[in-house]
Amino acid sequence: MIKKLRDVLYRLIPSQGGRLVFRSIAAFCFGAAVCAGLAALAGGIRTENGVGGLETPGVPKFSEDVLSITDSSASDEDIASAAALLPGGEGAAKELTYFTYRVKSGDMIGVIADTFGVTQDTIISVNAIRQSRLLQVGQYLKIPSMPGILYTVKQNGETPETVAAKFEVSADKCALVNSLSKTAAMDSGVTIFVPDAELDWVTKQEINGDLFRRPLHGRYWLSSYYGWRKSPFTGARSFHSGIDMAAPHGTSVYAALPGRVAAVGYNETYGNYVIISHHSGYRTLYGHMSAVTVVRGQNVDMNTRIGRVGNTGLSTGPHLHFTVFKGGKTVNPIGLLR
Repeated sequence: MIKKLRDVLYRLIPSQGGRLVFRSIAAFCFGAAVCAGLAALAGGIRTENGVGGLETPGVPKFSEDVLSITDSSASDEDIASAAALLPGGEGAAKELTYFTYRVKSGDMIGVIADTFGVTQDTIISVNAIRQSRLLQVGQYLKIPSMPGILYTVKQNGETPETVAAKFEVSADKCALVNSLSKTAAMDSGVTIFVPDAELDWVTKQEINGDLFRRPLHGRYWLSSYYGWRKSPFTGARSFHSGIDMAAPHGTSVYAALPGRVAAVGYNETYGNYVIISHHSGYRTLYGHMSAVTVVRGQNVDMNTRIGRVGNTGLSTGPHLHFTVFKGGKTVNPIGLLR
C-alpha cells in the first residue's frame, strides 16, 4: 500500500517534490500512531491499573480500633494512636518486629540497610553474618523494624540498664522493646535486642574482611590455601593451617596488624618464624623466612618489617607461610585480609 502511494506521488509531482511530500506524510502518520499509543497507555493506567493505599515493607498490623477511626469524627487522640502503627510514627520504636528480605543480584549490605532505615551493623548482627563479602543471591535476611544489634547476656544478673550503659544507648528504650523493666535481672545466655547499638570496630573489621593488612606489600601469588590439601611432601591428605604466599627470595615481610612480638625462633617445619600477639585474642605466625628483623617483646605496627621471604624449614621454594590464630584456634586468613 505504502509503495503504491509513493509511486503515485512520484508520477504526479516532480521527483524531488514527490519524495518530500511522501516523507512528510509518513512522518505525520508515525507521529499520530505514537501519540495514539501513548494516550491508550495513559488511559489504561488511569482506568484499569490504578493503585494506592498504605505501603509497608511487611504485613501491617491493624486492630478494630484502628479500622474504626476512618470516619471524620475521629478524635485527635485516636488519629495519633493509628499513626503510631505507620513506619516512622512516634510509636514505631515501641514494638520490635521483623520481616524477610531476599537478596537480589547486585545487593550489598549497606544498600539494603539504607533502603530499610537500619544500619549495616543491624543486618550483620541479626543475621549472624560472619563475612559480608559472601552475601549470596537468593539468601533470606531478617530485617528488624529499627536499628540496633543482638546482645547475648554474658553473666547472670545483667539488666537492660547495664547492657544499655555498655553501648551508650537509652535504657528505657532497651527495656521497652524487650518487654522488660530496666532493672530486670537476666540469665547468662539470654539474647536481647539493643536499639541503636553498634558493633565494636574489631568485629566490624573482621566481618568486612578489613582487619589484617597483607603481610607482603609487593607482588605475590597464593601457592597454597587454608584447609585440606594433598601434602606436597608425602602426597597424603593433610590440613594446611595457613596460606602460602610465594614471592621472590628476600621480599620484605610486614606485621599484618599492630601488636607485640611474642616469639622469634627456628624449627624444622616453619624454619625462621615470628609470632605476634594482637588485640581481641588474635595471634599471627610468619614462617620460612630467610631473615628475621625483630626481637621478642618488640611492639610493631603494619609498617614494621619483621623479616624477609625465604625457603627455610619444610619448604619447596621461596614463600611466606602466614597463619592467623583466634583464641588459640586457626582461622582462614583470606576472609580477614584487605
